[in-house]
Amino acid sequence: MKKAFTYILLCADNTLYTGWTNDLKSRLIAHNEGRGAKYTRSRLPCKLFYYEEFEDKISAQKREWEIKQLTRKQKLALVNLRTNL
Repeated sequence: MKKAFTYILLCADNTLYTGWTNDLKSRLIAHNEGRGAKYTRSRLPCKLFYYEEFEDKISAQKREWEIKQLTRKQKLALVNLRTNL
């Protein structure tokens, strides 16, 4: 079964961008080549800051929406919590 990912990028201006994809490596390349989201095009380079893996795209999209509802402080806490487990 194909995997899906929800991810957070850290942009060059220190902002965070959240998205989803079924090919994390290719999506990161697309973002950094200016073919990703409009938001990231003027904030290059972007680096992968955090990601979660799911069994299907619906789950990844739901998680993307949940993360987008968080404040920056909450997103940073999420990343810190998961990386320190």
